[in-house]
Amino acid sequence: MAAAFADLHTDAGLSTLEEYLSNKTFISGNEISKDDVKVYAAVPKKPSGGFPNVSRWYDSIASVLAGRFPGEAVGVRIGGPAAAAAAPAASGATPKEEDDDDLDLFGDETEEEKKAAEVRETAKASSKKKESGKSSVLMDVKPWDDETDMKKLEEAVRSIEMPGLFWGASKLVPVGYGIKKLQIMMTIVDDLVSVDDLVEERLTVEPCNEYVQSCDIVAFNKI
Repeated sequence: MAAAFADLHTDAGLSTLEEYLSNKTFISGNEISKDDVKVYAAVPKKPSGGFPNVSRWYDSIASVLAGRFPGEAVGVRIGGPAAAAAAPAASGATPKEEDDDDLDLFGDETEEEKKAAEVRETAKASSKKKESGKSSVLMDVKPWDDETDMKKLEEAVRSIEMPGLFWGASKLVPVGYGIKKLQIMMTIVDDLVSVDDLVEERLTVEPCNEYVQSCDIVAFNKI
């Protein structure tokens, strides 16, 4: 199966290389080869700590190249498509020689592999669009009086289920005259749950209003 790398200047491209190097020291075989040099040239700089396998491999190749090319670097600029098109003429290389420098290391990518890659990218893009922020909410739920069954009050509150709502820890807090309030945590997906609607349409209407007099938001923090 062909092994190809693309967009090595992005985290997505580096993630592919990170996985590939998980059980390898070099790109091809057990020693440095031209394949390593090709891939090394496509990685702009040593990756961050989020890519330990790539970083290890990058240091290994850099140390070998530094010994072979001890001259001090002054920096180069790589142009866009126009400069790339002019490169063969400037260097004397033929189009075939330029093709040999592609990062398709073990043969051309098949149509099936291209389609599979497109499907993965589409799925990733769709997943990112669906991602939504979350918030942590601390809420006080107050009973009608000191005779309200607080156990049933909490059961009524936790019985409310909706997409993006997750109930957390709770405790009873004295407020005076023998009355206690329920203080409860919840995590919500912002795009799916409106706290105002939760209170007005679920917590203070039947069947919860048999036990719940009112609700107050104590803290609201983005996660």
